[in-house]
Amino acid sequence: MVGVDPTVISASDARKLAEKIKASGGADLVAVEENLVDTVWGRERPPMPNQAVKVLGLGFAGKSVKAKLEDLRKELEKKKSSGFIVSMLDEIAWLFNLRGNDIPYNPVFFSYATVTPTSATLYVDSSKLSKEVQDYLIENNISMRPYGFIFEDVEALSRSIQAHSATQEEKADDKSANVTSSGGNSTKSETKVKKFLVSNKASWALKRSLGGDANVDEVRSPIGDAKAVKNETELEGMRACHVRDGAALIEYFAWLENELVVNKATIDEVHAADKLEELRSRHKHFVGLSFDTISSTGPNAAVIHYKPERGNCSIIDPNAIYLCDSGAQYYDGTTDTTRTLHFGTPTEMEKKAYTLVLKGNIALDTAVFPKGTSGFSLDTLARQFLWVSNHHACF
Repeated sequence: MVGVDPTVISASDARKLAEKIKASGGADLVAVEENLVDTVWGRERPPMPNQAVKVLGLGFAGKSVKAKLEDLRKELEKKKSSGFIVSMLDEIAWLFNLRGNDIPYNPVFFSYATVTPTSATLYVDSSKLSKEVQDYLIENNISMRPYGFIFEDVEALSRSIQAHSATQEEKADDKSANVTSSGGNSTKSETKVKKFLVSNKASWALKRSLGGDANVDEVRSPIGDAKAVKNETELEGMRACHVRDGAALIEYFAWLENELVVNKATIDEVHAADKLEELRSRHKHFVGLSFDTISSTGPNAAVIHYKPERGNCSIIDPNAIYLCDSGAQYYDGTTDTTRTLHFGTPTEMEKKAYTLVLKGNIALDTAVFPKGTSGFSLDTLARQFLWVSNHHACF
């Protein structure tokens, strides 16, 4: 047997892993209730994050939680489902118009949620909820339960649905028997059990608590699909936050050029990143960064996801390439912008590489393509000039 903590692996990944293990040696994949790493960690394990949850106003969300729940329940009705168990943190934040800060650079909070045709329950530690947030949830008919109660609650919910289905089936059988004894057709009525829906990214533990395949359908999340289609308020917010963020970036690059070229100042990568965050923070609706700022000079600019460390980073060289990949979280949107600059005289090779990438971006921006074309297919348009250049360099 091979053991795994079912809370840290998705149901689909567990199924694939079980098949591979079975095929390789005939062993079974089993769920281990107690995580061995947590046991060894013991009291030294850091506590769970406990950041406050906040309500995202309708002026930013563009759609009320009641309207979003109504739309979700329509999907449940279409699929003849007993309910949807929500496990993706970004989907919970979007559905309930709430924001948190439990994970660095992500406006989410540790939680689960259940939505049925008649109820909605948010599983989150109450210490994160101010009276304002609690009142907001109550006003929208959303129940609150402790975060750790999710598994036992969905197990109980599943049992209640099964019991209800069994009762309905008995009634259908009795009705069929009565029809037969009265001389009618002897056709046995079939009662289909309404299953729960979970995202195809939900944990194996969640699916097991619901009773497995007999009670659960793994689906592409209807919340994820709804979240992907931005309303007019969200679209306008995204445009507005990019304008403000772009202004902060321009101010930063002007400051950096002046410091390096005019003032001949010595500035390291972290100092520069700190300055950019400071400039961003002055703008309206700023919440924080959306990831660690990649402030990188010279060879560091070629390192994927490079992160400068305070006291152990490079001094920015005005005669070398400088790459800044950064972004911010605002109440009305999220940004992520990459720019490559040179504050001196770039080499011929640097100018050529920059131009080839620029041509690829222009080709991608001006491309006309049919509906259904994947990003993977379009990626070739952006890389074509680099490929051609490399091909010619080989001969």
